[in-house]
Amino acid sequence: MTRILILYSSLGSGHVSAAKALHDAFLHEPNVEVLSEDALKYTSSIYRNAVTQIYEQLSVKVPQLYKAFYEGSDVDDLEKSLDNNLAWAKIERPFFRRLGKMVKDASPDAIVCVQQIPSRFLQLLEQEDEVSCPQYVVITDTIAHSTWINYGVSRYFLPNDLSVNFLVQRGVDRSMLQVTGIPVKLEIMQPKSKPEMRKQHDLPLDIPVVTLFGGGLNPKRVHFMVSNLLEHLESGTLIVAAGRNKELLDDLADLTDSPTVKLRKVGMIDYVDDLIVSSDLIITKAGGLITSEILARGTPMLIVDPIPGQEEQNADVIAAAGAGIQLRLLEMVTPAVQYLLKHPDRLNEMRESALELGQPRAALNIADFILNHWQADRNRKDQQKAKAVSQASSDLTETHAN
Repeated sequence: MTRILILYSSLGSGHVSAAKALHDAFLHEPNVEVLSEDALKYTSSIYRNAVTQIYEQLSVKVPQLYKAFYEGSDVDDLEKSLDNNLAWAKIERPFFRRLGKMVKDASPDAIVCVQQIPSRFLQLLEQEDEVSCPQYVVITDTIAHSTWINYGVSRYFLPNDLSVNFLVQRGVDRSMLQVTGIPVKLEIMQPKSKPEMRKQHDLPLDIPVVTLFGGGLNPKRVHFMVSNLLEHLESGTLIVAAGRNKELLDDLADLTDSPTVKLRKVGMIDYVDDLIVSSDLIITKAGGLITSEILARGTPMLIVDPIPGQEEQNADVIAAAGAGIQLRLLEMVTPAVQYLLKHPDRLNEMRESALELGQPRAALNIADFILNHWQADRNRKDQQKAKAVSQASSDLTETHAN
């Protein structure tokens, strides 16, 4: 039985979703036991609360400051990146004692990290030889920030060739880099048709369906977009998915159907993939996981309000590939939706571009690679051990003979 430990940090829902996808993918393999853990659960409450609040306050309320920090902490020099991340790990170590104990008690054959914090902490355990198993890192940003690079990593799994080029330019060995895409839920590999999904969720078959994923967006800005779409679209159904953002649903309480557009507001749902398949167009921010899910289904998207830093980079990659359009002015959302719905050829081009970028099998491909890589490494070590034992036996026999 092969034991896999997946470590993530619950800073945003994307890392959690990626870990869940990998967990399910490993369970598809025979004789594999999987443990998936939030690294922040094993830190002190002081550290956990501080990191969570800093991330939320900067990324949502002071995005330009977050961008300055994000870009300022991205280091081009490989050795400096490694040393900086190791220094951070040493500073954080007093807060992570419970995580170190959990990792040692789990006694995994391999560890998979889908966020930077647990990956850099594992460097210290490796140095003390407390954890000798290989570590694999799954990068969930379109462009890999230098904080992903750590000592002791056996392989990095990346979303695209562009991210590979960035790491190679920083000095990372090309042989350590594997392009797989960002792991998305296995459900996305299942064939689904737009008519079937619309029937299943009581959506019209003969008019456009536009879905706005607004859970991570400012409620007032979502209200502005929705009210404009209701007023100006000639026909269609507009779905607003608020996720965990209860404030958003409250802020949209005064909006209802217009004479030409049906409005549907939903909170936490378990059929996000069905909505993606049902939709002619998605309006969303540029989170790595949600955009990867949309790309894997080939649905065109409009990207609004990306968080400065990694989400801006995600948006640039998607827009450059022709799979989506990035809009900076909210006033342009309604005209863009109107234009695309009136030009199905343009939407079809965007669908084709999205499918070229999408990687629905990413989670399975990563799991397959890790298990095969681990098994090959184990076989190599067994052969070396057998060879050493044989050599020692031969030397002993020769000594006795003399």
